[in-house]
Amino acid sequence: MTTIVPTWTGDVVAEQPYPMIFATVSGAHLYGFASVDSDVDLRGAHLLPPRELVGLRHGPETLSHTGDRDGVELDLVTHDLAKSCRLLLRRSGDVLEQVTSPLVIHTSEVHAELLSLVPGCLSTGYADHYLGFATSSQLLFAKTGKLKPALYLLRVLCTGLHLMRTGTVRADLTLLYGDCDLPYVPDLIAAKREGEHRPLGADQGLPGPDRILADTARLREQLNQAKADAKLPAQPTAADALHDLVVRARLGA
Repeated sequence: MTTIVPTWTGDVVAEQPYPMIFATVSGAHLYGFASVDSDVDLRGAHLLPPRELVGLRHGPETLSHTGDRDGVELDLVTHDLAKSCRLLLRRSGDVLEQVTSPLVIHTSEVHAELLSLVPGCLSTGYADHYLGFATSSQLLFAKTGKLKPALYLLRVLCTGLHLMRTGTVRADLTLLYGDCDLPYVPDLIAAKREGEHRPLGADQGLPGPDRILADTARLREQLNQAKADAKLPAQPTAADALHDLVVRARLGA
């Protein structure tokens, strides 16, 4: 994955009001098809101190920060560690990809332990997340017929398929398209870099919407079959270990 992330993202993370467990890059940069002017999406987990949990005033479970630096739009969203862990157990593919993102801006010992527990968070239920995400992405693509939603649609199905087949997380479409028999993906990505809101059409030498939707149906069928064949458990097994991690992190803060 060749991705250039602005150097100042670390400064933004350091400015946040609570200790950070981790901060990683998500969105188009993680998915392998960022444009020159793509927003930078940072996601992570912060740690609320005990005094903001046991009294009358509860600290924020989710924090959001948006801004603009050097002409680049930044979007930072973090969850308290406990919420991140609950979402992992509830098969949130978004949080799963954020925790495991290879584009790390900030990490910690707690993040390292959280990563070690990810295999125990996985279940066949994660296929439902990716199938549901594909449904909303397909509706957007069917409405607009544009490059960006086409890539998001293909990416989410390929990621879900890879997870069910291998038990590992891979969100970068440039590393997935070959196994999913999508030879035109590099051309789509190259076209997106020139203008992500361009519509698809045969006059550009790109696959039209019908080809994308046919491949979507094929990938959806394969993902359903991969779920049935997966060696992953039906339910996550790491709940107790995650509970212990949150308690130790909180008391050690």
